[in-house]
Amino acid sequence: MGSSFPKDFFTGLSFGKTLLVSGLVLYLILVPFFTTQVSQIFLIKWASSSQPVIPKDPSRTNLSHIAFGLLGSVKTWPHRRGYLEAWWRPNQTRGYVYLDKPPTPDLLPWPQTAPPYRVVDNISYLLQHIKPRFELMPRMVHGILELFKEEHDNMRWIVMGDDDSIFFVDNIVDVLAEYDHTKYYYLGWHSESVISNYWFSFDQAFGGGGIVLSYPLAKALVKDMDGCLIRYAQSTSADLITMTCIADIGVNLTPHKGIHQVDLHGDFSGYLSAHPKVPLMTFHHFDAMDPIFPSMDRMESTRHLMKAANADQSRLLQQTICYHRQTNWSFSISWGYSAQIYERIMPRSYLQMPIETFRPWARGPKPPFYMFNTRPLSEDPCEAPHFFFFESVYKSISGAELITSYVRARPRGLPACSSSGNHSSADSISRIQVFSPAKKRIQIDRCECCDIIRVDNAKAKVKFRECKIDEIIA
Repeated sequence: MGSSFPKDFFTGLSFGKTLLVSGLVLYLILVPFFTTQVSQIFLIKWASSSQPVIPKDPSRTNLSHIAFGLLGSVKTWPHRRGYLEAWWRPNQTRGYVYLDKPPTPDLLPWPQTAPPYRVVDNISYLLQHIKPRFELMPRMVHGILELFKEEHDNMRWIVMGDDDSIFFVDNIVDVLAEYDHTKYYYLGWHSESVISNYWFSFDQAFGGGGIVLSYPLAKALVKDMDGCLIRYAQSTSADLITMTCIADIGVNLTPHKGIHQVDLHGDFSGYLSAHPKVPLMTFHHFDAMDPIFPSMDRMESTRHLMKAANADQSRLLQQTICYHRQTNWSFSISWGYSAQIYERIMPRSYLQMPIETFRPWARGPKPPFYMFNTRPLSEDPCEAPHFFFFESVYKSISGAELITSYVRARPRGLPACSSSGNHSSADSISRIQVFSPAKKRIQIDRCECCDIIRVDNAKAKVKFRECKIDEIIA
């Protein structure tokens, strides 16, 4: 029987079979590949949006474990209040400012933005039979007992300071968390001036900068407070009394370079631009130095520095150095404070020495005046930096970087450094932008490195990064 289907039907059927078979083969080849890829894409997306939150270690020291005792007076409170309010965190920090007498009516109601106040105890009963050299000194030391008495519950550390001191509490927490709070610790740092240490002691913590006591040490000191104050009533300072009483317990100073007495006068910018490579914990004597930012008063300067501190305390004042080889320029960045351009390649060992923009607290008969090396102010265009100061900080759109800007302080007023082999001048640069990772820097055994990613007629851009293994900064 002949077929009733037209001839082109079989042609179309044959083509369809061929297409079907080809599609089946292609499916068998590609399905495993796509299944794997889709699964991976799905897992990556799921994992990135569902990262488990790692709980904080409840045993690690945090801000609630630290009590602050700030020594002040009714007389100084009105113009020093702003220093404490700049760093105090209501409902987070614990402690008190201790006044010499009750606040006058014009100081009340007491501000919620400041530490609550207490009036120091009257300890005249203790000193009936021995007259102290300076009556105020034993009362200041007694403040440790008064703070311990109110704040010993769940407390691991006591930090004592003055009402003109600035505390960087995130860094304080991170530093103290590395110590065993169940041991006897007495942390602090010397005066910056040799003569101050000579007058008092090279082995004591200077209290304005901060005296840090672990709980067991504070407990032992409080237990012997009456006997201690009687034994050392003739001492010349509260800090010296504290140190000698602690020595009687068998404990010596554990020095920390991030605690600053600031026994210096004048322009402190040279020191702040070359801070030691340790976390910044405290500053004292803000009333005794020039404002640290140009065109700002002391309170404005304090609040301005805290803008950077609130963004990233782990990098605050940490010095990072890198080089722009095309122009033979050196860049030195003190994060959150200043930036400098030198028109010559200069070693890190030189740039990490502070420029002596300041004066000693009290000048001895001859050098040395300071407890650290300095380099002199220079009019040599190859030695003198172009100075820029912190202007702003914000987070990038991606959230991965913090961008800080530094603007020129003033014209340098010097010619270009011709001996560098490059006659270009940095006079036209008016702003430096610095890009740093938006995450706390935990390991500080080594400084960060940086790259100059752009230099034009008005702006320079610098990007921070971790140094490569064996990288040399030179």
